[in-house]
Amino acid sequence: MTDRFQCADHARVRQDPLAGTAATAGRWLLIEHNGPWAPDALAGSGIEDRVQAVLAGAARAASTRIVLIRRPGRPEQGGPWRWAIMSQSAGDTPTWGTWLTDGDLLAPALVLTGAPPPADAAAADAPPQPLLLVCTHGRHDTCCAVRGRPVAAALAERWPETTWECSHIGGDRFAGNVVVLPDGTYYGNLDAESAVGVVDSHLGGRVDAAYLRGTSSHPPTVQAAVVAAHERLGPAGPRDVVAFTTERLDEGSWRVCLTCRGSLPTEVVAVVTRSIRPAAQLTCRAPALSRAYAYTVAPFE
Repeated sequence: MTDRFQCADHARVRQDPLAGTAATAGRWLLIEHNGPWAPDALAGSGIEDRVQAVLAGAARAASTRIVLIRRPGRPEQGGPWRWAIMSQSAGDTPTWGTWLTDGDLLAPALVLTGAPPPADAAAADAPPQPLLLVCTHGRHDTCCAVRGRPVAAALAERWPETTWECSHIGGDRFAGNVVVLPDGTYYGNLDAESAVGVVDSHLGGRVDAAYLRGTSSHPPTVQAAVVAAHERLGPAGPRDVVAFTTERLDEGSWRVCLTCRGSLPTEVVAVVTRSIRPAAQLTCRAPALSRAYAYTVAPFE
């Protein structure tokens, strides 16, 4: 393994499939932190260990992913900074607050337990939505910076109020990666030009299936079925799959039933088969080869 190895270049040569690769999370905790970000962004953030432990415990219990965010470019260092909790359930209202001292971050930890924020917690006006998160976490993976920063700059030029750089969100080899919140849609293999088109379509109510990795509220098998539905039956919107059920058929296959609306059929039934791809170096920093899952969706029933 060499320092010059770039995992995203090799993933494109291998034609690693995108479908079913979105990291899973029911909710997101976003913490504005201007960096620099360590390889483990939260652990190296300088936030008190005690506060980190409370945040991490609350996030685990609430199936929440913690991500650090910052404005593209060279953000000012002075606070206060924002935090937000976002659920991917349609109709849920995001909770926004601000923090200036590490202890202020105990407020979102409390919210994750289901309690209201403390009365003395500083609130924040909600910015326009949806949010566009672009992974630029170069100290975690070189490709996230090399490919992510041009994407973040292009999106920020078009949508300055809603675009944020973010720490690791998974799938380094698919950089540039974008997550749209609160719906949790992951797009990968983007560059500055394609990202603007993909996001413009998304905001207009149409998912671009060519770059779709999945939605983080869905397990990988369902993600693969949803990507296939968008490819074969779309165009459709990011929330046009409203529910799903799964039935395991054997060790490596599932029947997935999607309940849909909009331009998609009311019901889509797919058989999804999981396989294991050949061993490869999947991240720039990986110390050894590993093997990733891939998902094949049979013709719809």
